[in-house]
Amino acid sequence: MSAIVLTGVTERWQRDYLTCALASLFECCAFAEELNTCADAAAVQVLSVFVHDAVNAAVLGLFPNLKMIAARSTGYDHIDLATCRARGIVVSNVPRYGDNTVAEHTFALILSLSRNLRKAYLKTLADDYSTNDLMGFDLKGRTLGVIGTGRIGLRVIKIAKGFSMRVLACDVRHDDFAADVLGFDYVALEQLLAQADFISLHAPLLPQTHHLINAASLRQVKRGALLINTARGGLIDTHALIEALDEGILAGAGLDVVENEAFIDAKEDEVLYDRCDAGIRRQILEQYNLLRRPNVVFTPHIAFNSRDAVQRILDTTIENVRAFLAGAPRNTVG
Repeated sequence: MSAIVLTGVTERWQRDYLTCALASLFECCAFAEELNTCADAAAVQVLSVFVHDAVNAAVLGLFPNLKMIAARSTGYDHIDLATCRARGIVVSNVPRYGDNTVAEHTFALILSLSRNLRKAYLKTLADDYSTNDLMGFDLKGRTLGVIGTGRIGLRVIKIAKGFSMRVLACDVRHDDFAADVLGFDYVALEQLLAQADFISLHAPLLPQTHHLINAASLRQVKRGALLINTARGGLIDTHALIEALDEGILAGAGLDVVENEAFIDAKEDEVLYDRCDAGIRRQILEQYNLLRRPNVVFTPHIAFNSRDAVQRILDTTIENVRAFLAGAPRNTVG
């Protein structure tokens, strides 16, 4: 095949690893910062993209000979599957790479909030070493509400049980065997929101889950609860979250993802900011306000980002590409 283009690969060791594995299979193995800047798009037959790359119809139109997209992620909501189907483009993903990785990060956020780590850090930066306003609380005996009991959600529940937490779960599909073994209960969303001290999101972003946490659902939340999101930013209505924090409905939030996170630094980039429509600009300003609050712990989409998990992502992606070239595509979606 003529060329493979990979985006979102920032670290040298990842580039070297992918080049070593894939360069012999293609005439050209190239890395790109932006898909719309590929010099010879007509020669590209395989793309490997990360979640930050919006592969919409316009982007797909730049690659007339594209045959395959190898997503280096489990989620694929950033890829226009309808256009891919219409053009016969095979799309594969990495169905499993970081169950424990994301679950562990979830608890890093939970513990950061329960023990006021961000507040403590900000105080010490200001040379304030007092313990005023830093009293935390134990996780033992607290209720964790897990929305989405796939592999990551179940791993979160296992860890929660190690902290002696009570767990409630909500999902359209019930894993009754896991519930019996791990000792948690499935309940309706309204009951989970009303009882949980922590609400942790592990659902996919679908049309029916977009803004699952919104003004109406937040009114059902137990006052003083803490919200955790290591899944997808679009699960939470940013404006509604800010209002819930302002009103004290939520005591804080731990976020690894936010809405339209590709624009997260746009406020510092006037050109990018001016290119956004009014709705995105408002959201950027809201996020700028949200992420600087002392009761909000934010990490820039790194829940997946352990050396072990990234290695699994790279290995699976390489195998997906090789399988496609051999005429036996694997891990296909859409």
